[in-house]
Amino acid sequence: MADVTVPSPDPQEADCRKIGQVLARVGEKWSILVVMLLVDRPRRFSDLKRGINGISQRMLTLCLRGLERDGLIKRTVVAVMPPHVEYELTLLGRSLAEPVAALGIWASQHIGEIDAARAAFDAKDRGDSTPWQR
Repeated sequence: MADVTVPSPDPQEADCRKIGQVLARVGEKWSILVVMLLVDRPRRFSDLKRGINGISQRMLTLCLRGLERDGLIKRTVVAVMPPHVEYELTLLGRSLAEPVAALGIWASQHIGEIDAARAAFDAKDRGDSTPWQR
């Protein structure tokens, strides 16, 4: 049997994978919405679910677990009768809120341009003729 040497992983490649994983987490639409809902105060699961239109209980659970695993939120069981769970941003999560808000502001400021670009692309895709394409 011949010796097989496995090349050591490129440190930059490993960093890119890790960064990609982080960007995938914070780029999920549900994650962004959860972070923005938690900016002002801790919230219970049901409060988060009511605040995010269209999210299922399962998706919210998965999202919260992922954010907790990444250290962006903290889950606290409140010992009252009946007990309940609250979620809040950690310091790391709070540091994410600012760039997420900036991205939301950017999207709001440019939504008209984006809508126009989409309409032009869709018209071109359908073969429609628009004045600037003639």
